[in-house]
Amino acid sequence: MDLRSRRRLSQARGAASTLARRHKPDYWLVILSALLMAIGLVVVYSISPALSASQHISQSYFITKQLIAVVLGVIAFAFAATTPVDFWKKIAKPLAIVAAVGCALVMVTPINAAYPAHRWIRLGGFSFQVAELVKLSLIIWMAGFLTTRWQKGELGDSSATLRPLLILLAGIGLVVARFQSDLGSTGVMIVIMGSMAFTAGIPLKRIAMIGGLVGILLVLAISSSAYRRERLATYLHPEKNCQTTGYQECQALISVGSGGLFGLGLGNSVQAYGYLPEASNDSIFAIIAEKLGFVGTVLILAIYGVFISRLKFVIQRTADQFSRLVVVGVMAWLSTQMIINVGAMTGLLPLKGITLPLISQGGTSLIFLTAALGLVFQISRYTSYKACEPENSYGTTTTNSPDRRGIGRPYNAVTVTRPRT
Repeated sequence: MDLRSRRRLSQARGAASTLARRHKPDYWLVILSALLMAIGLVVVYSISPALSASQHISQSYFITKQLIAVVLGVIAFAFAATTPVDFWKKIAKPLAIVAAVGCALVMVTPINAAYPAHRWIRLGGFSFQVAELVKLSLIIWMAGFLTTRWQKGELGDSSATLRPLLILLAGIGLVVARFQSDLGSTGVMIVIMGSMAFTAGIPLKRIAMIGGLVGILLVLAISSSAYRRERLATYLHPEKNCQTTGYQECQALISVGSGGLFGLGLGNSVQAYGYLPEASNDSIFAIIAEKLGFVGTVLILAIYGVFISRLKFVIQRTADQFSRLVVVGVMAWLSTQMIINVGAMTGLLPLKGITLPLISQGGTSLIFLTAALGLVFQISRYTSYKACEPENSYGTTTTNSPDRRGIGRPYNAVTVTRPRT
């Protein structure tokens, strides 16, 4: 690329990032988030008597814990929704450092006998799952990193782009998958990285090669561990180990099957009385199927489908590359966790200890995901009326449309200047 082309490219990208059109945000994000959290509250409240009876805990314990998580989630959403996007660009590296420090601290904090894995920082009655912070920091850091490489035309450069991403991927595999024994969160992070890299413009061939390498390492990790081989055999044939390693899988399938078409009703759960482990968090979809039946679960999945479509709508109309990548990462986070959780409860995927987004009882997961959705809500204030075509490395769109980037002025928009970083 000659000097004149580089100058035009710099000017075009600078104008696109400097001039943004502030308008009404996408309130569907608020409505859908509130709806899913309300469903979670109702389900947790309905099974609180059963949980308290089986665990000998006060009936108010579970609903109070979920209410606190929802209130903190609302605060996190509000904070992120009112914080400028440039603030998140500036704290990308500090946030990544905090996440790295958290991963180090979690290895030296006491573990719970019921969950003998280094996933939580526990201080008295307070527990914090570090992997959720890692997901948020990963999205913000990668968005900034890939945007910088995109602006310099170095997305295909092995030393400038691919090598740092491979080092990051190896670090996630070592720390989250190996030391924290959290293969589910590792899978979510890999999907986030792959989705953002593909959207940024890294060649699909290279992404596929890295994906193949990850697959080989996964096979080696499973084959070298007797515990993982046993879990794989349980997944393939859960009915053979219903009293031992396949107990949760079998109870989840019983719960899903007993719901029938319309369910047993909100107050008529049987599996929550100590039969189905983790009924209020990891297994809550199975409880929903038991209570609300096939119709209820389809409605839940439809809400997630609408949610994902709204996130896709924001992606298509976001002109700023950093913001576009952030929304892609959040969409990958939400959709992958939903697929893993639902797949595990219906026997389509192995159990991985992943919560159902915004519904399951899990304070750390809910708080950080709502913060991420609040950031998307803030980004939705600066979308265009028409879908935006991403630029290639020469500063031109990938189509022959006369509207160069497809950026239209939204209804009742007010042009404002967003400070450069």
